[in-house]
Formats: sequence, C-alpha cells, structure tokens
Amino acid sequence: MLHIFKKHIDKFAQVSTDEFDAIQKFLTIKNVAKKENLLEEGQICKHHYFVLDGLLRKFFINEKGIEQTTEFAIETWWMTDNIAYEHKTPSAFYIQAVEKSRILYITQDNQEKLVKAFPVMERYFRFIYQRAYAAAQMRVKYLFSLSKEAFYLQSVERYPEFAQRIPQYLLASFLGFTPEYLSEIRKKRLS
Repeated sequence: MLHIFKKHIDKFAQVSTDEFDAIQKFLTIKNVAKKENLLEEGQICKHHYFVLDGLLRKFFINEKGIEQTTEFAIETWWMTDNIAYEHKTPSAFYIQAVEKSRILYITQDNQEKLVKAFPVMERYFRFIYQRAYAAAQMRVKYLFSLSKEAFYLQSVERYPEFAQRIPQYLLASFLGFTPEYLSEIRKKRLS
C-alpha cells in the first residue's frame, strides 16, 4: 500500500528508495471504518490525512443542525482542517470516512521534522497545498458563477468517480442543495 504514497511523492519530487524508507517512518497507517470520525468539531486537529484507499469527507453542522459537506478526499488526496492543524486550535469541522478506508496520517510535529530531515518534502507539500488551494478557488468560482444545475453537471463531468462513489445526499450537501433538488436534476437529465 505504501507504494501508492511513494508514487504520489514522485509526481512532485524525487526521493530514493532509501529516502522513502526513512520518510515513511514519520507517518502512521490506519484502517478506518465506514462513518468513523477522524476529527470532530471542538477537537484539536493533530493530523493531516493521506488516503491510500477509500473516501473521506470534511463537513460542519450549520445553525439549522444540517451537515454541510465542504470537501472530499479520494485515493492520493490529502485532507485536514488546515487552520486548526496549522494553529493547533479546536476544529470547526468533522472529518469522516464515507467508505471503509486505509489512510496514512502525520502529526504537525512529525511533518516539521520530516521537511527538516528531507527538504525535498517541503517541495512536495508546497505542491499539495497549491493544488488544494487552486481546487478551492475553482469551487468558489463555480458556486457563484454557475446555476445549481450547471454546477452539478460540471462536477459530474469533471469528476465522474464522485457521482458513482459518493452517496447522493452527500453530493447534494457538497453542491449546496437538498437531496430532493439533486433528484429532480438527475431525473431531468435522464429524460
């Protein structure tokens, strides 16, 4: 399974097999059950998660008591509450496994030690953060510039694996509308 992580690093920075053997000692592997929470609102966010296999989501509970999904992570994607992780403060989010998952995680202290010991990993994490920021920018753009239906269609076309793997009520939550509205859009599209 760790070859998945090595292959991902190699997309952004080159590390030898010996270096990778040392790098992986900074991370921990964990099996996560479906619907298991890795982080809950109010907890100090201590980990950054890398998905080896499975699917995670980040969400918060709004003032009406409704879960609002803000992010998903599939294989080779990272997830954390960045603000809480960087500042070691209580999280405003939950991170939960949507499917049975296998993850790697790293603590902030270990991440700092890792980039000091292997400066090439600073480059790796810079690329990871840049891509995550770019994806967040595009999501905000689509939320404000597209109709709800167009946003859904664009999301399904761009990320077909989401449409197939993510339960419809979670996809609706991520896109910012009700499951009933998503059902209407899907029926309209099929007819």
